[in-house]
Amino acid sequence: MRLISGTKMWPRRLTRSTADKTTAGRMLVIALAAAGILSTMLPTAGCRRGAQEEPASPICAVPSKDEFSVMTYNLYAYGLEDRDGDGQADDPKPRLERDAVLDLIARANPDVLAVEEIGGPAIFEQFRYALKERGLDYSQVEYLQRGQSQKNIAVLSRLAMVARDSHDDMVYSIGEARVPVARGFIDLVIEPCHGYRLRLLVAHLKSKVYHQLGQTEMRRNEARLLGKLVRHYLRDHPELNLLVVGDMNDDPRSAALREIIGKRRRYLIDLRPTDIFGDVWTHFSKGYDHYERIDYMLVSRGMYAEVVAGKTCVVRDRLTYVGSDHRPVLAVFKNHDCRPPAEDGAAAK
Repeated sequence: MRLISGTKMWPRRLTRSTADKTTAGRMLVIALAAAGILSTMLPTAGCRRGAQEEPASPICAVPSKDEFSVMTYNLYAYGLEDRDGDGQADDPKPRLERDAVLDLIARANPDVLAVEEIGGPAIFEQFRYALKERGLDYSQVEYLQRGQSQKNIAVLSRLAMVARDSHDDMVYSIGEARVPVARGFIDLVIEPCHGYRLRLLVAHLKSKVYHQLGQTEMRRNEARLLGKLVRHYLRDHPELNLLVVGDMNDDPRSAALREIIGKRRRYLIDLRPTDIFGDVWTHFSKGYDHYERIDYMLVSRGMYAEVVAGKTCVVRDRLTYVGSDHRPVLAVFKNHDCRPPAEDGAAAK
């Protein structure tokens, strides 16, 4: 396991009134979910088939012996926060929400799990232990924290991590300001089996919360640096098995996504997974009945042939409304190159 901590980053603090409203809203959602009411209320807003019963467990099929799965999941504030409005960031994520997140991950049982908004090192170890109690023993870990942030990124894996080059010191400029990438980028090479490797990049880009430098411009600059990494890896090895996942906090047509994918999908292909009903949204705002797709699985052309489309999905489960404001995205891949022999390229470097 490797824990990485870089330059200190000051997290955004909520005002007392905002925290009270947020806590009250979350408690209402929890109460409704416990009463069995939420699964019939929430899907009716913004979903094509909201009247359908939410499945009791994830719909995605189990990978076969020659396949492996990767999940990305924003856990929603899985750390210490000021949840009671007393001015102290010392309140953990409520137990009911934590259990929903953990149970949902256990049902999906991914081989590689990328998470966003995980708390500090102690919280992360508790999260890892809770998964182990549910039968998910991830021996390979990459955890990236900048400063004392409670919204960090991490990768947990059963598969071997054979190279690590995560980035916690990248900066960009807006006017005269030099700004660090808030949460950094995880950068790994994973080996599902002998002879097959892939490079995995994990990101959680700047949120849409107001910032004096302009949250849209900040996010675009972070995406530009992520896209620069993508181009760097593909320049010398265009057939590289490259997978980019995470919460990009923007829609597929945004400037931020174009920076990563390239114009006309020049560098990466958006898998655009759906749930069992064909819905693609991954994030929902309870206060505004707003549904959007901001969590992604992006693959290089060299890896696209290994995608098992029928087992790749957005997880639809009633627990998603309790545990987080995001839905997990899960992709399944063959663990060997599926390109025609004439197109075989170098293994992941």
